[in-house]
Amino acid sequence: MAVALRWLRPVPSLLLRSLFPVTRAVPAAPTRCPALLLEGCSQCVHQVLLSRQLATKKAKGKGQSQAKVNISAALVEDIINLEETNEDMQAVVEALKEDFSRNISVRTSPGALDHITVVTKDGKFPLNQLGQISQKSPQLIIVNMTNFPESTAAAMKAIRESGMNLNPEVDGTMIRVPVPKVTREHRENLVKLAKQSTNKSKEALRKVRSKSISQVKKSKSKVSEDTIWMLEKQIQQMADEAVAEMDKLLAAKTKELLG
Repeated sequence: MAVALRWLRPVPSLLLRSLFPVTRAVPAAPTRCPALLLEGCSQCVHQVLLSRQLATKKAKGKGQSQAKVNISAALVEDIINLEETNEDMQAVVEALKEDFSRNISVRTSPGALDHITVVTKDGKFPLNQLGQISQKSPQLIIVNMTNFPESTAAAMKAIRESGMNLNPEVDGTMIRVPVPKVTREHRENLVKLAKQSTNKSKEALRKVRSKSISQVKKSKSKVSEDTIWMLEKQIQQMADEAVAEMDKLLAAKTKELLG
């Protein structure tokens, strides 16, 4: 034993530390750590980097989707209002839903013509503000333009170009709109119109997403790169969910139209 102790005595302390490493416990980051938004929190940054690596690996896996990010809106309210962004995206979805309900139907009704936009020299107006719309028979809708006779030609053009497969005829200040027969061709044309409306809504959604991401990027000098990355991912997730909802609406409307 004495020989062993004499052998160990001259060994430098640094060598002993390398032979017998000491493992220190790393304290856990606090829940919803606001320091995530700062460059100085190494624990949070490490966790974010690890999450990013795991998400990337999942994306490269066998058809697995990336892990979702769920940032507390309160922690990033100085950068962007996520709730407002989500509301703007949902407003686009609701507008598409209303368009499907009001304008795209197998049976053309007087209400379907109400909000056709008429371009006049005084501006743009819904058709029902310029003319009185009524249904004379199941096969005929009448638009009475007596109050604004000067807008009759513009109303005719708006009805014809509405995408509803309508061919109006004018009789003085009265516009006669024959209701199309419900043929297979008519149903397929309505489906095409529904797809066009969906594509327009998706374009509007992309504008909301791009605007939000641009706003986030303006804060690059204030917050960490990982925070920017997480916010962009969160906004993309919100947009993807809205697109998925639009696709469901289009699928349901297509099924309804084709019968």
